[in-house]
Amino acid sequence: MTAPLRVGIAGLGTVGAGTVRVLTAHRDEIARRSGRAIDIVAVSARDAGKDRGIDLSGVSWTDDPLTLAANPDVDAVVELIGGSEGVAKTLCETALTNGKHVITANKALIAHHGQALAVAAEEAGVALAFEAAVAGGIPILKALREGLAANAISRVYGILNGTCNYILTEMRDTGREFDDVLAEAQAEGYAEADPGFDIDGVDAAHKLAILASLAFGTQIDFTSVHVEGIRHISPVDLAFAKELGFGIKLLGIATETVAGIEQRVHPCMVPLDAPINHVDGVFNAVVAEGDFVDRVMMEGRGAGAGPTASAVVADIIDIARGNMVPGFARKAVELAPPRPISMAAYRGCYYLRFEVVDKPGVFGGIAQALGAHNVSMESIIQRARDPGEPVPVVMTTHDTLESDMIAAVDAIAALDAVVMTPRIIRIEDL
Repeated sequence: MTAPLRVGIAGLGTVGAGTVRVLTAHRDEIARRSGRAIDIVAVSARDAGKDRGIDLSGVSWTDDPLTLAANPDVDAVVELIGGSEGVAKTLCETALTNGKHVITANKALIAHHGQALAVAAEEAGVALAFEAAVAGGIPILKALREGLAANAISRVYGILNGTCNYILTEMRDTGREFDDVLAEAQAEGYAEADPGFDIDGVDAAHKLAILASLAFGTQIDFTSVHVEGIRHISPVDLAFAKELGFGIKLLGIATETVAGIEQRVHPCMVPLDAPINHVDGVFNAVVAEGDFVDRVMMEGRGAGAGPTASAVVADIIDIARGNMVPGFARKAVELAPPRPISMAAYRGCYYLRFEVVDKPGVFGGIAQALGAHNVSMESIIQRARDPGEPVPVVMTTHDTLESDMIAAVDAIAALDAVVMTPRIIRIEDL
């Protein structure tokens, strides 16, 4: 009989404890599916006395996660500590150097150091697996790596952060302001005490960089991802969007063209009837477009103990089976160099909202600013206000170059009659 795969787990937070539960609850069925048993032989966490609701009797405990990388009884190290640097990075590097498989849910680590870690894994003849790093329980990396391997992928996009999706859904449904809904999300455990990585788009950007690498066979290029968050979105924008036939979602979008690869994370207006517009709350969704398969969409919970642990254990099972498909779908040394396209070269339609003092000549100045920068209006909505009050104005544009749109917005913002920073949201044809 094949010897068990012996696993060491570093980090027993939400996902780590969830991973132990999955491996314990389904131990016999996992062994049948893997062709061998999977044994947790060692764990590392800060507080050995904390009640995590899991049975760790008979499991070796260490305060120092780095000892897992040198433990001769450990075949595979599961890194669930988090962070792109520090002990998480050192643990993965050392484990690979010592010939141990590495499984991680750490999207920041993979986005910043995935290429180097993959090279180290290949040199050592072991696996680097990171399905749980993107979209929690949605097996999108396996889909890109294996299920869609026969296709040339032209675009991959999706809702990659459940916190932002929850906030935008609640704002749309209740009309409440961003700060109010964010506070509720924190109270409900959907947002961190410091939510910056989520609401400023960084978390989604980490995931998009990983998706783009798998989809297009290129080295991860996180530094070229254009990143915007959702702090500036208001219930007013959501209401205007609905009136115009759109919803607002924070999307990560990666597209390969002849000119190069475009990677961007920002709020988008999407048609109300687009499937991704109906993905609400904390759910994630990822869409891949291939030349033979056309369009594939996968939806599910993008975070949480159960979904993320499910992805972690799926990677462990692959390793137990001996499935050594490269993490990035091809050997890391064969990944093509990045071919970034500047955001300034993006072309699309835009939603533009601002407030003006209602007086003669205002719209003439705005029209002049738009015309001077090659921006053509498609529609305009103006709401009446009490005398002397600023007037809200919403415009949508025809297809426009990003650099021209930004220049036009700056010119409009400089007009004396404009009393708020203009807000722009890109309109996506999905």
